[in-house]
Amino acid sequence: MTNLSIIPFGGVRENGKNMYAVTVNDEIFILDAGLKYPETDQLGVDVVVPDFEYLIKNTDKIAGVFLSHGHADAIGALPYFLQQVNVPIFGSELTIELAKLAIKDQDALKDYNDYHVVNEKTEIDFGDVKVSFFNTTHSIPESLGIVLGTEYGQVVYTGDFKFDQTAESYYRTDIARLVEVGQSKVLALLADAAGTEGGADSVNESKIGDYILETFRDNKKKRIIVAAVASNIQRIQQVINATAATKRQLVLSGNDIENVVRTAIRLKKLDLPIPESKLFVNLKNAKNLAASQTVILETGRMGEPIKHLNRMANGEDKYVHIGEEDLVFITTTPSTAMEGVVAKTRDMLFKQGADVKQISNDMRSSGHASRNDLQMMINIMQPDYFMPIQGEYRVMTAAKDAAEEVNISEDHIMMAMKGDQFKWLDDHFELQDSFTIGETLIDGAGIGDIGNVVLRDRRILSEDGIFVSVVTIDRKKRQVVSKPKLTSRGFVYVKANRDLMKEASDLTVKQIEDYLSNTKNFDWNELKNSVREVLSRFLFEQTRRRPMVMPVVMEVNQNRRPNNHKSTTTQSGAQLNKRQIPKKPGNPNVTKVTKAVKKGPRRPNNRRPQPKTAE
Repeated sequence: MTNLSIIPFGGVRENGKNMYAVTVNDEIFILDAGLKYPETDQLGVDVVVPDFEYLIKNTDKIAGVFLSHGHADAIGALPYFLQQVNVPIFGSELTIELAKLAIKDQDALKDYNDYHVVNEKTEIDFGDVKVSFFNTTHSIPESLGIVLGTEYGQVVYTGDFKFDQTAESYYRTDIARLVEVGQSKVLALLADAAGTEGGADSVNESKIGDYILETFRDNKKKRIIVAAVASNIQRIQQVINATAATKRQLVLSGNDIENVVRTAIRLKKLDLPIPESKLFVNLKNAKNLAASQTVILETGRMGEPIKHLNRMANGEDKYVHIGEEDLVFITTTPSTAMEGVVAKTRDMLFKQGADVKQISNDMRSSGHASRNDLQMMINIMQPDYFMPIQGEYRVMTAAKDAAEEVNISEDHIMMAMKGDQFKWLDDHFELQDSFTIGETLIDGAGIGDIGNVVLRDRRILSEDGIFVSVVTIDRKKRQVVSKPKLTSRGFVYVKANRDLMKEASDLTVKQIEDYLSNTKNFDWNELKNSVREVLSRFLFEQTRRRPMVMPVVMEVNQNRRPNNHKSTTTQSGAQLNKRQIPKKPGNPNVTKVTKAVKKGPRRPNNRRPQPKTAE
């Protein structure tokens, strides 16, 4: 009997972070290893990746990671996953090259070289499982669907896909191969659902290319700043074509774009209509170009251009300053979490006098399956079970409705959560032995050192600020030595709230003295917690705000040492100069004392100073 199960580690009920584990007997086949960008409440976090704990514990069972395409939502987690699990990586030529770019800055992975290039004709025999692939259409070349052939049927993972009858050869879906896969039994279909909400079909990319060219021609006298995702090779190709057609030059701006473009050109996945030397201009030299001759392709940090547009609008960019001669052309469709940021950025750009044009306002541009695309995929594959992936719950629900319209029964649709384990039991899938899978937050160089507690503190600091009370006590005398020093940041303006600060100071002193008087077993944490509770309650009653309260309590005599530096004088009343010498065993309180002497001829140093015992 085949032991078959499917476990999502990400990519369900969320945007991005695709990662799915299919277990067949004692082998685990990982489909994609992606990241997602943080939500607005995950302050300071760079990216979010899946929790790998289960996979780390079962490293010896992992057959490999199979990549569908080269976007961050499919390969972005590899630098963090491979630091903990050493397993082979399988993907198309371009996908593998982009994966290498993703991990090249990780010192721990400088010796990693277990890459395997595959294509639509590749078949890999793992004994109980045969892995094969098929070409799909997406916004990046060489996107692949993955087929796991088992004894009970096939598990098919589409990756990100759509159907576009006008797609170029690098992006074209192999319909014949899809039909071939569908003619054999498909046990489960894990299909992209990200574009199913709303029901409308995406516009063909050929029309989008025409739209971009038309926009360039309509703005002959303006400098054009194009905002795009660095890994959207198809959109970059369209921008290159429009730049060459309007006799402009292209400036690449962004952390990743240079490497991505160079890699795509080297692999001949980007076509250059004119010589490279006439097409590209260095960012530093962009100021020498006339506005009517310039196109700036801005992709920002980690492929996210909108935040960098925001910096440009604020005048924080070193090379590009937005003005009246600019057209900002946003060619990416923002996620739901980014819509607020996009709206604010547009407003800021308008304030600088720039024109702003957003492609999503005029046409539906998406690299993901529409409702009709998903239904076509289901009809070709005819799966026994269907799992919608790559989308929030409302999107997965739209995909579920679409599947029911093409005769997939409700009990055969797996509305999965992260950590759900769907096991194949002879003739059906059943949800069994689910476990909790969290998220790993990446902030700077740290991996997993940011948790819910840190995020909570950041959230409180951002919303209500911080209130610090510094006070010194004398435990022996059981009293406060000095008046508390109060500091407020992001909470209230101190000078305008003197009465509030005075009351908080008095309350701090009273609470500490009450504690010192009534407590026999002194405990620092207990003391600080009592001060924190009292101040938090008081500040909320007065302001209806809950700042982070940080009491700092110090002890005046906590570092007291025996006084070994007592002054002595000579018989004439002159002050002696004192120098402490190392203590000798058996005579711990010896101080070296030297008399003050007049300057004169130096004598041989054959006198030892007379030691004097301190009291």
